[in-house]
Amino acid sequence: MKESSINFTKMQGAGNDFILFDNRTLKLNDKELTTLAPSICNRKFGVGSDGVIALQFDDTKQADLVMLYKNPDGSDAGMCGNGARCFALFALTLGSPEKFSFRVHDKVYEAIVEDENATIKFPLETSVIEQSVGDEAILNIYTNTEHVVCPLQPHQLDNEPELVYRGRHLRYHQDFHPKGTNVNFIAGLNQQKLCLQTYERGVENLTLACGTGAIASALGWHHLQNGPKGNFSYEVKVKGGTLFVHFSFSEENRSYKNIKLQGPAAFVFEGQYYL
Repeated sequence: MKESSINFTKMQGAGNDFILFDNRTLKLNDKELTTLAPSICNRKFGVGSDGVIALQFDDTKQADLVMLYKNPDGSDAGMCGNGARCFALFALTLGSPEKFSFRVHDKVYEAIVEDENATIKFPLETSVIEQSVGDEAILNIYTNTEHVVCPLQPHQLDNEPELVYRGRHLRYHQDFHPKGTNVNFIAGLNQQKLCLQTYERGVENLTLACGTGAIASALGWHHLQNGPKGNFSYEVKVKGGTLFVHFSFSEENRSYKNIKLQGPAAFVFEGQYYL
């Protein structure tokens, strides 16, 4: 990394905050991003965020852009839904159209920006797997990254020290080695509305929102209610705001597809980070 400082943009999506770079000019490689993430994401000695996102062109021509994402510990993530929504709004300011495609690893997503709301279409067909970890019944739901869902009563979501303890236990449980998993605690409010708290792998704490966790939680809540086939829109309330998850369910093969994540994204500030 030759630069002595780099320009960045801070954004948040429902309280999930990110540091974004225009990597078309910076040209940071994967190793440099991995090294940079822990220092710049540090909330005391750096800028502070739940992750780092770099935007660049897709040299493979599979999509318009590429989103490179790193957790605050420098680790990789399969996908970050709220990060992708911020990425979509960020791309718009750099000249992207309101509808474009972008690649994360080997999967191509579609972004649609309307005002300050961003919708991400997921290339995903998934199922809910019922699983026991010790004496705890959970739901294992892959949303292009690893997630488990744990149903609770609404008042239990307020006991954050207990959620952190349980979240850490499941995140590192041997059943999920070697990658570990993200842990979502949900409480249903009505048929298509739920509350969510997520313990995020890589952040190693509760976050104000988690996009892929909201998807897993909406599908999990549908499953727990023995929901019928059809097209649905679920409202997921997180500490940082409200997200909407759209999906269709097929009874024939018990699968979920046509999955979209929708919600607000906002700019916080721009700055220069000294290396």
